[in-house]
Amino acid sequence: MELRSLLDQTFQIESECLENGSSYIDEAQFARAVEALRSSQRIAACGCGHSGILCQHFAHLMCCIEKPARFIAPGEAVHGGMGYLQSGDVMVFASRGGNTQELFPIMEICKARNVITITITENVQSPLACKSDIVLRQYVTRETDRDNFQGTTSSTVLCVIFHALQAAIIEATDFQVRHFAQIHPGGAVGAKLNGRNL
Repeated sequence: MELRSLLDQTFQIESECLENGSSYIDEAQFARAVEALRSSQRIAACGCGHSGILCQHFAHLMCCIEKPARFIAPGEAVHGGMGYLQSGDVMVFASRGGNTQELFPIMEICKARNVITITITENVQSPLACKSDIVLRQYVTRETDRDNFQGTTSSTVLCVIFHALQAAIIEATDFQVRHFAQIHPGGAVGAKLNGRNL
């Protein structure tokens, strides 16, 4: 296949998936997720592979709106890392299939510590989803590679769900750009923020 065709096909696959993706997320579950994240003292996110990388992005998004958050790697979580979370805090799990074995013991720790759990998964009947307090469905048509195995479209969808959560929490907490200016003085964004009359 020619490079231009590959480029066009990739954009088409992902854009078509995103066009309908929000309709698969239950609005009541999304509202519960926003409220749990808004009211929590601490937030953690956990996943493996591509999902884990996107969980790191989500933790940073939360910090950018003054919601203390961190990514806890699965290996770290079961070696003391879960001490970060206390009763009433939130753990966000990301697992496309909902069967990521490394996350099962972490879910059990959350239950024992009364940590609110949110799982983002394509399989709402999966073990992780069934044990979670809140479930957000991750709708994926297909990945962009010819064999449909690389975590491409699925990562994009997960990223957009995380963006939607941040946008909703900004509204729920009335987070203002002047607050962002205080914690983001660096770089071109910092210069632009702090050069404005806020």
